[in-house]
Amino acid sequence: MTWLYRRVRLSKKRCRICGVESILINSTLGVCLDCIRSGREGVEERIVEAHRLSRGPYGMPPLPPRDSGGVLCPLCGNRCMIPDGGVGYCGLSQNRDGRLVRAAGTASRAVVEWYYDPLPTNCVADPVCPARGYGYPRYSYRPGPEYGYYNLAVFYGACSLDCLYCQNWHYRERAARRSPLMSAEELASKVDERVACICYFGGDPSAQMPHALETSRIALEENRGRILRICWESNGMVNPVFLERAVEYSLVSGGIFKFDIKAWSPRLYKALTGVDGRLVFENFRRAARRFEERPEVPLVVASTLLVPGYVDVEEVRGIAGFIADQNPDIPYILLAFHPDYLMDDLPPTSRRHMDEAVKAAKEEGLTRVYIGNPHLLGPWY
Repeated sequence: MTWLYRRVRLSKKRCRICGVESILINSTLGVCLDCIRSGREGVEERIVEAHRLSRGPYGMPPLPPRDSGGVLCPLCGNRCMIPDGGVGYCGLSQNRDGRLVRAAGTASRAVVEWYYDPLPTNCVADPVCPARGYGYPRYSYRPGPEYGYYNLAVFYGACSLDCLYCQNWHYRERAARRSPLMSAEELASKVDERVACICYFGGDPSAQMPHALETSRIALEENRGRILRICWESNGMVNPVFLERAVEYSLVSGGIFKFDIKAWSPRLYKALTGVDGRLVFENFRRAARRFEERPEVPLVVASTLLVPGYVDVEEVRGIAGFIADQNPDIPYILLAFHPDYLMDDLPPTSRRHMDEAVKAAKEEGLTRVYIGNPHLLGPWY
């Protein structure tokens, strides 16, 4: 889809709750930011319908199941209560006659793909990444870019959220097919002498953490005595027990745990992702407690995608203030949105939107604020 085609598609949509018209209203949600944040009558029904459109074709529930008589799946932060015969939010957990069955996400098998990504790569944490020389010589092979080395990029085919603007939306197809499958031992064997780091993303590793943690354990053990960083790009909806282990692996190896924080308002979080995101902030606070244990490379990094019409300066200000309360030196990367998946009728983030967000984040006390992908900034509105 070209930028010209996206420009042609831009048109005013009417909020189905208050009736206001704007190009900054997504037709899938059908409601404006003001109505979402205020929780006006009818908004919840629109949110459920939007996520039903997103997940229904893949046989997944629109929201995390909460059946009082269901079986608990504690694997990720959603803690689904799955009804008899139903599936969990990630699509990998099932309730079979009152028994929890995991189709994938265990140490023995996960829905996962991998590839070698030449360093330095387009990591969201690039401004502070050891692949650029941060932490040399303890955590980086070179004082500058690690040319000649690779990141083992691990793409997990399941997720604990349902972002309507997802740029990797095809993970849903992997989760529905429950393939391709690979054990942790097989994945760890892909680490060779030119691999300097492993980065788990997707989808999201949170839905299959036992596999990622076992892969990390094996890889670090088999490559003891050399640099091998363990990094995560996650939405943060992680079981807190697994989060502690993941952060520990990153801490000792020179890696980074990057939280993709979607919004500040719980209502907006749910509208965009299907989940209110409260656990994300709890987990961020847990991880940030260890931030000062390793000064050479930031242990924790946060990012936020500036979705036009929804993730505005007020949202950024709330997130940035929260981060600053944990530690003002935690890096915060602001990302430009480009139209994708079910939010392809919105414009890209404008330069004005980005500049105002950067200013707000700094005003809240953060000392390290970056623009992650300025080439995607658009001129509109």
